[in-house]
Amino acid sequence: MIHFEWPWLLLSLPLPLLIRWLLPTHAPAEQAALKVPFLEDFADAETRTVMPARRWPLLLAAIAWGLLVLAASRPQWLGEPIEQAVSGRDLMLAVDVSGSMEEQDFVIDKRMVDRLSATKQIAGEFIKRRAGDRVGLILFGTTPYLQTPLTFDRKTVATLLNEAFIGITDDEPATSIGDAIGLAVKHLQDKEADSRVLILLTDGANTAGQVSPLQAAELAAENHLKIYTIGIGADEMIVRSFFGSRRINPSRDLDERTLKAIAQKTGGRYFRARNTEELDKIYHLLDELEPVEKDKQYFRPRSELYPWPLALALLLAAILAASRSRWT
Repeated sequence: MIHFEWPWLLLSLPLPLLIRWLLPTHAPAEQAALKVPFLEDFADAETRTVMPARRWPLLLAAIAWGLLVLAASRPQWLGEPIEQAVSGRDLMLAVDVSGSMEEQDFVIDKRMVDRLSATKQIAGEFIKRRAGDRVGLILFGTTPYLQTPLTFDRKTVATLLNEAFIGITDDEPATSIGDAIGLAVKHLQDKEADSRVLILLTDGANTAGQVSPLQAAELAAENHLKIYTIGIGADEMIVRSFFGSRRINPSRDLDERTLKAIAQKTGGRYFRARNTEELDKIYHLLDELEPVEKDKQYFRPRSELYPWPLALALLLAAILAASRSRWT
């Protein structure tokens, strides 16, 4: 259907007639100095030829004015209503990009990859599934950085996560979990949302920052921010060297006690991801714990139509200008 964004502008259609009616009639500036005695003989011929020829500019001007008023009222074509799901949830992801995330103890497509690459793939698919949520992204190492503010554009968030790399926030191999939570609280506390959720993924312990993780968790709880923590990294890995093979624990620095306490203080849960399959299951479980709500809202796409009458009005104006210059 056709919709006019500013229909009240259509009331200006009779404006030229009102101006002509209100303004006084313009008297001729001078009278003819020479009278032709037989001018009356050509009166009928002038009426038959000149007058009809001079009526079409007035008609074109009237049409151009009507088209101009029509364009000013912004006609739009409204498409069919499209249902959109809006959950009212603000969901922030905080991903560790410190040096320890370079550890290659995950397997994707039968090849060893580092922890950040596994996180990108699994968390990227999770982001794409969060239709209706406003999603944001925080990257943290020694200092936290807001990579993406809250937005409904999940594709952009997934793209920026995929472009993240080790040390993107700094060059030091430290982790500031508390500051990352504090940054999330800062960007979520003033938002009007039915639910605020932070998913924090790390493979280490808090070794930097100005705020301790538990202090930040208390602040998050006061602002009704629920935190789900994920400890990532394998429990053991075989390392081969010149002297033989030995087993090591690549997750020896993971502070599970603190991550569990953070989740408990805020009403969330702690998860342990030792491999790609467990990490994928965790994100599917998060889909169940924080389901996408299907509140029905409708959006009607709009296509602007005003360029068409505007272009026709300008074309008629150009024709009138060209004709006037020819007469003069």
